[in-house]
Amino acid sequence: MTSVPTPAPTAAAPPPVPIPSRTQYVLESVKHRILTGELSPGQPLIETELAREYGVSKTPVREALKTLAGTGLVEMSQYKGGSVRTVDAAMAREVYDVRLLLEPEALRRTVLRGAPLEAAREALERADAAEDAAERSLANREFHRALYIDCGNPLLGRLLDGVRDQAALVSAVAWAADPSWAREADEHEQILRLALAGDQDGAAEALHRHIESFVRRAFPGEERAT
Repeated sequence: MTSVPTPAPTAAAPPPVPIPSRTQYVLESVKHRILTGELSPGQPLIETELAREYGVSKTPVREALKTLAGTGLVEMSQYKGGSVRTVDAAMAREVYDVRLLLEPEALRRTVLRGAPLEAAREALERADAAEDAAERSLANREFHRALYIDCGNPLLGRLLDGVRDQAALVSAVAWAADPSWAREADEHEQILRLALAGDQDGAAEALHRHIESFVRRAFPGEERAT
C-alpha cells in the first residue's frame, strides 16, 4: 500500500498587530511630526491619507487623533476632521501662564530636596550637539522636564507633563520665525548652574525670567494675565 506523503508544514502567518499598538505607533509618529514642525499649525490631518501612509486602517488613526486632541496638539471638527492646532498669542500665553505658575516652584522644590540633575545636564549636552531643530527641540523638552520631575509632588509633575506638548508646539512655531537657540542655551546654563549650587530661589527666579521672556519675545502683542 502506497503511503501518502505528509505535506510539509507551512510557516504560520505572523499574528496581526493589535489595534492599540498600531494606534500608539501612529500617535507617536504624528506627535513627533507636529512637535518638530514637519506638520505645521492648521494643516489638515486627513484620516484616509494618514491610514494609507502608515499602512493601517482608519480606526487607529482616528483613535490617535482623538488622543492628540486631548493633549491640545490637534483640533477636531465635526465637519472638517482633524488639523494641527493653530498657535496664536492668546494660546501661547495660556500655556505659558501655567508654566510660570508651576514650573519655577517645582524646580525650587527639586533643588531643596537635593534631587540629582544629571538628566538636565545630559539634555543640555544633547541640545548643544544637535544637528537639526528636531533633535534640539526634543532635548529642550527633556531639559525642562528634568528640572521638575523630581520635585517630590507627583501630581505637580503630571500637571506640568500635561502642558509639555502644547509648550513644545508654541516653541516650534516661535523658533521657526526666530531661531533663538543660543540665547536660550545661555539661560538654561544659568538655571542649571544655580540649581547645582543649591540656590533654589535663584534657580526658580531665573527659570521664571526664562519662561516669561521667551513668550514675550515670541508673541510681543499679548499682555500677561494677572
